[in-house]
Amino acid sequence: MLAIELRNITKHFGTLKANDDVSLAVTEGTIHALVGENGAGKSTLMNILYGMYQPDAGSISLRGERVALRSPAQAIAHQIGMVHQHFMLIPPLTVAENVILGSEPTTALRMIDRTAANKAIKDLSERFRLPIDPRATVRSLSVGLQQRVEILKLLYRSANILILDEPTPVLTPQEIEDFFETLRQMKNQGKTVILISHKLSEVMSVSDEVTVMRHGRVVRSTATSVTTALELSHLMVGKDILSDSVRTIVPAAPALLEVEHLTLLRDRNTPALRDVSFSVRRGEIFGIAGVEGNGQAELAQVLAGLRAPNAGRMTLGAVLLDESTLSAHIPDDRMRQAIILDFSISENLVLGRQGERRFYSSWHVHERAIRAHAEELISEYDIRLSSKEQRIRELSGGNQQKAVIARELSKGASFIIANQPTRGLDIGAIDFVHGTLMSERNKGRAILLISSDLGELLKLSDRIAVMYGGEIVAVVQAASTSERELGRYMTGSKKVPA
Repeated sequence: MLAIELRNITKHFGTLKANDDVSLAVTEGTIHALVGENGAGKSTLMNILYGMYQPDAGSISLRGERVALRSPAQAIAHQIGMVHQHFMLIPPLTVAENVILGSEPTTALRMIDRTAANKAIKDLSERFRLPIDPRATVRSLSVGLQQRVEILKLLYRSANILILDEPTPVLTPQEIEDFFETLRQMKNQGKTVILISHKLSEVMSVSDEVTVMRHGRVVRSTATSVTTALELSHLMVGKDILSDSVRTIVPAAPALLEVEHLTLLRDRNTPALRDVSFSVRRGEIFGIAGVEGNGQAELAQVLAGLRAPNAGRMTLGAVLLDESTLSAHIPDDRMRQAIILDFSISENLVLGRQGERRFYSSWHVHERAIRAHAEELISEYDIRLSSKEQRIRELSGGNQQKAVIARELSKGASFIIANQPTRGLDIGAIDFVHGTLMSERNKGRAILLISSDLGELLKLSDRIAVMYGGEIVAVVQAASTSERELGRYMTGSKKVPA
């Protein structure tokens, strides 16, 4: 029996057609994956199913009955729940208070019945193998446990259809395994799960059926067992994706970057970095793994000269590393730290270099040189746009990231900081970024790669350091480790550095 049938759904946002005559059928009691590049229309379609958007055309049927879902409240009433990429929890409240919020059980005196709430949550957590203390405050929980709270919120409201939007990027490998076991347990108890994901290995591992979307349309729906990750990636982008970048053997070289006993205190004198030491050689990608919030962002800021450490020493070659050192920095938040949205592409591609004699002299801006520089980078990095004078806010996220990478690498710096360089990108843009970083490594650049994607780190890195609580707890050779081993160090286990 079909749990969900969407027929001929069309949705416009101004002149953009986000969903174009989309039909989707989801079998009851299955895990159905929805994949596609950014902008393919996946989230729009699921937001329509959850009642957040109204379709311009088309219909929705649940278990054979046609319904109108004009709000999330109506979707919840029809036993549909959705967990968004960014959790919607209130940190100071307990697990129980977050779960029951808006649907509180009450006593005869109309007081909140906390005993009943705690028991209901305990029963649900045991039934679906989601162990958690109902009395714990959400702010004290790991990201993986917070995700459990979001799922319990849906189960508490009797959701039979659960929509999960990119649920795994913030989880450790062990948490992902536990999470997938939870999904299988829910499926076995008759729940229907729709999983939006860009990680095809996970899609192949856990889903029963998969639907691929491209340019707002469905290009294929199939049983997962009769397809492959390679075929799905081709369907998503319309061409083959290189599964591996070419890694050349770079002769062993002395360390270019030396970091010694680096310490950084936060505003309240709590340590963000604790006695951090490591080195990066020319022709090496040195990966940094860790659950977000363990000092990776602060490390990138210090190395880029954006923050001054409280103690420690950093050298690049024979020169002390500080804010005056030339390095390429690809930050983790391009919107806030890398681009000016209302500037043109040309202007963004010269940011940080506008004072060079090539582009500016004697109070005169050399606009022709700036345009020529932009044309060269646009061509080399395949930045898709309608005009080099177009505002960068009008580009897709992938093309904005290409512009940031093009600008930073055009500096010719020997040291590159790449902090979450593929976050939020689709499979085609990720492949481009991976190839670009590998090419720079093969040219002899020293690259520090910070990523929450362990598969990305294992693919690109030569060595990987794991950070926990602001310190490096392990350094391993990428070729001889695994996601599971890295995940163990991400929880605080220590290993003598390689």
